[in-house]
Amino acid sequence: MRDKREFVIEADYTNKRVDKFLSKNNDDLSRSYLQELIDDDKVLVNGSPVKKSYKLALGDKLELLVPEPEELEVKAENIPLDIIYEDDDIIVINKQPNLVVHPAPGNEDGTLVNALLYHCDNLSGINGVIRPGIVHRLDKDTSGAMVVAKNDEAHLNLTEQFKERDTKKVYLTLVEGKVKYKKGKIDAAIGRDPKNRKKMAVTSKNSKKAVSTFKVLKRYTKHSLVEVNLETGRTHQIRLHMDYMGHPVVGDELYGYNQKTLDVKRQMLHSHLLGFYHPRTGEWVEFEAPLLDDMREVLDSLE
Repeated sequence: MRDKREFVIEADYTNKRVDKFLSKNNDDLSRSYLQELIDDDKVLVNGSPVKKSYKLALGDKLELLVPEPEELEVKAENIPLDIIYEDDDIIVINKQPNLVVHPAPGNEDGTLVNALLYHCDNLSGINGVIRPGIVHRLDKDTSGAMVVAKNDEAHLNLTEQFKERDTKKVYLTLVEGKVKYKKGKIDAAIGRDPKNRKKMAVTSKNSKKAVSTFKVLKRYTKHSLVEVNLETGRTHQIRLHMDYMGHPVVGDELYGYNQKTLDVKRQMLHSHLLGFYHPRTGEWVEFEAPLLDDMREVLDSLE
């Protein structure tokens, strides 16, 4: 056990949720990691594990058990990376399509993490064995700019920026049909699809606020090239919001049309620009990822 942290609950924190108390009083640990510790029974109140919704009472004795980082078991692989920028704290890459970000059961190798382990001597260990350095992610078939943390300090700083929406995330996507409006805003909450647990959905039930702004860059005969700026970062947000507008992302087999209108092998979605405050210097930085050949060729064919 790396360390054991103990608290006695005072009047100011009575009737407060245990997860919010822990987040406020453990600045070196991310909120998502603390919630994982709660789920793993590493948070005890009066000697017993509790759920994250537990309401604290005056005099409660709270123990937080922070385990030692697990030894990394994911193997390094010599997978080419398109590196846009790198220093002692971060790596920014232009992720290629058909690349899963981190290993999962049934998909233990050939991922971005395997590639990063080959390229780097060290990565942040905050997200554990299978997600070292991973601050945010892109879908397997989404290309473009991603930032990875090389140490825990950078990881915590970047995680907080993404949580507080202090980052800038601009995407380019080719969608079905001619989008009527030149620009607009989509404010439609997203939650788990109650009919299919593998999908998300625009829904008012058990959902979180999701906001995207868009600008049409070019209209083709049967398609539109759209720039999308994310104000929130929900799972599959752009794909869902575009489909919600009636203009699904070309090549999106989960939310888009069943019949392909273009000969594409993946969804036409690209993380074009990523901006954030550098975790060490505090300077605002922006990184642009050029379109990859497959998406560029599709756009050229529409001209």
